[in-house]
Amino acid sequence: MSDTSPESVTISPDTPVLVGVGQASERLDDAGYRALSAADLAAEAVRAALSDSTADPAALAAALDIVAAVRAFDDSSPYATAALGAPDNVPRAIARRVGADPSRAILGPTGGQSPQQLLNELCGEIAGGRCGAAVLVGAETISTVRHLAGLPPTERPDFTESDSGPLEDRGYSIQGMTPFYAVRHHLVEPAVSYAMLENARRGRRGESRAQYAQTMGELFSRFSAVAATNPHAAAPIERDAAELVRVDERNRLITDIYPRFLVARDQVNQAAAVLVTSTETADRLGIPQSQRVYLHGYADLAERELLVRPDLDRSPAAVAAVRHALDMADIGLDELTTLDLYSCFPIAVSNLCDGLGLDPADPRGLTVTGGLPFFGGPGNNYTTHAIVETVARLRDRPGAYGLVSANGGVLSKHSAGVYSTTPAPWRVRTTTSVQAELNDVPGIPVAHRPEGWGTIESFVLRYGSSGSARATVVGRLDDGRRFLATPLDSETTRVLTDTEQPVGRRVFVRSGDAGNHVTLSRESMDTGLAQRIPALRTEYGTVSVSTSGHILEVTIDRPANGNTLNGDTYRELGEILTAFAHDDDLWVAVLTGAGDEAFSLGADLHGIRSPLQLMLQPHNGFDASPLDATPAKPVIAAINGRADGDGLALALACHLSIADETATFAVPDTALGMPPGTGILVRLPHVVGRALAYDMILTGRRIDSTEALTAGLITRTAPQGKALDLAREMAADIVARSPVATRAALNFLARTETLPDAENTAPHTAVLADALVAHRDPVDGMTAYHEGREPHWRNA
Repeated sequence: MSDTSPESVTISPDTPVLVGVGQASERLDDAGYRALSAADLAAEAVRAALSDSTADPAALAAALDIVAAVRAFDDSSPYATAALGAPDNVPRAIARRVGADPSRAILGPTGGQSPQQLLNELCGEIAGGRCGAAVLVGAETISTVRHLAGLPPTERPDFTESDSGPLEDRGYSIQGMTPFYAVRHHLVEPAVSYAMLENARRGRRGESRAQYAQTMGELFSRFSAVAATNPHAAAPIERDAAELVRVDERNRLITDIYPRFLVARDQVNQAAAVLVTSTETADRLGIPQSQRVYLHGYADLAERELLVRPDLDRSPAAVAAVRHALDMADIGLDELTTLDLYSCFPIAVSNLCDGLGLDPADPRGLTVTGGLPFFGGPGNNYTTHAIVETVARLRDRPGAYGLVSANGGVLSKHSAGVYSTTPAPWRVRTTTSVQAELNDVPGIPVAHRPEGWGTIESFVLRYGSSGSARATVVGRLDDGRRFLATPLDSETTRVLTDTEQPVGRRVFVRSGDAGNHVTLSRESMDTGLAQRIPALRTEYGTVSVSTSGHILEVTIDRPANGNTLNGDTYRELGEILTAFAHDDDLWVAVLTGAGDEAFSLGADLHGIRSPLQLMLQPHNGFDASPLDATPAKPVIAAINGRADGDGLALALACHLSIADETATFAVPDTALGMPPGTGILVRLPHVVGRALAYDMILTGRRIDSTEALTAGLITRTAPQGKALDLAREMAADIVARSPVATRAALNFLARTETLPDAENTAPHTAVLADALVAHRDPVDGMTAYHEGREPHWRNA
């Protein structure tokens, strides 16, 4: 270790130094409970930090060049909403309350790593001479909001504020955190995703359910002991290991591996703030050396997407971030006096213990706050509290070192900091090469549409309030690819619930329009799916059907709504298509729309408030190409009016298309902040050529039936009102020929088409969805549509 005594270190005027820390909290049952908004509670924490610095609070507030706010939980994704409203410029709302007028206001990204990440950034700005003083602050009042939101509308407060000052918004930074493929298979909630990682770790360790539960209980019992002495803790109660894992009414199972006491507690009212200045500013304001704490080492690293990680139960990036920060500080793990390891779930802690060789029962303790399940998990802001507590402890032990390790996503984003009162010059040591090495490790290929035998790699069961369980299996096909699936039958679910160790169990997996299913045998799969093959019904809710000889006629029957496609329509089309594919007496299908105005105007946006809600609709039926049906049978589209968006995708999925001479075609999706679906993006350029497809997709240009025929988008045109008649004639021509020969031809054409097959298209669909859900534009586009206004595009 290098000599870092004060006498041997030269501190430049621009060296960043932490000079003040503060926290604020309140509980619903406090005698003085004030029901503060998040901005008000944050201001309380900043005032505490200003006073803690021992400088003149007003002078230090006036010196603030930057106010950086941790993003609130109710603004952590495009789909989150503030039930009681919130400031549109959080850092400036807080600054105004404490008498500051910073030149810069920063709103951090989503994730529990963000406080340490922002502090690393602020220190770099100070060291670069671009800032003299800054404050990092975050607050959550989730408990208050839930309490007040239950009041009658007239009695609820409105926390909305507006500020026209400039804001540097770091964005959500959530792309890839919850892949669309995972969403389709119920791997969404953090507790569910982390439980899946936990079960993978239990499987690797070969432990029984009881053994693993005991280990988690022992780990977190030590955290609860620390929380019991913390005046800001949301649950200051010490609980032993047995109580933490004992399932009862108060400690119900959330997943098969997590009772409630073992997961982050988000119903809190907590705020924390950290003041950092240049050494020159600290000297000018008379802040004594005893108040100063230095950031000796730091790191920001990211893990790869969850499903491609080589080991589901490990995050090498988290371990690398801590090691990098320690190396920068030029100390070893054993030289730390305090540690705070992010503890949203047990595996976030055990991952670092495993990777660093750290004893979970280390006498130094692994938390300075009490951890997220007991101190509280205030959204993205927990680590600000950890930094505050670390600074306070280090001041009491001059020369000691403390570690703060932060985590965001599903062990996805990691930041670390090493602190000490020992003066240290600012160091710059990038993590670029470390990140590159992490990224270079070969990942696991993902099978989006798996078929065949495999092995359970992990699993998770999510329990509802009624005790019902919803299961997800993560497996590896025999060729090594990883897949997600849900059990098809109760027998498979029983293996997950009742077997001591399902990991390693052989299973059979198959893909369908509703996702991937898994069973214990091929026979169970065949039987289960056969039982799900529907018979053609005489009546449907949004679609009408009729048969004539070997011809099935399907009509989207929503003329008053432009034959738009809602969830029920997609489900019914899927059911009809499946019945058609398995009915030996039906050889050809004709698809049309009711009325004479529209074949289909695309997705029905009525009642849809979120792009995610729209994407999660079952886009099966004819939107999943009939070419994928077995056996292959011809489908003819009779386009009797406008065919827009998803309506055009239906037509593209059919083998033949007849259009009324007044029919038109367009792709309006981008005007709503949404990219077209893969039915358009994959097929349209292939059918009409790159130039016209790009024109239609990017500008929304509408083309008529004449141009569509010339471009090869449709097969033939018909006089006005005669598209269905011509389609019927074509169907009769097909029926007059051999159905065996027709199926053989279509099967061969499907194999030789240049279009990607279903397996290759599926990952691109997921990528498109993942890119969409991380941004605000799609949400505002949808909102603007419903409000009848122009969207406010933010490119974010």
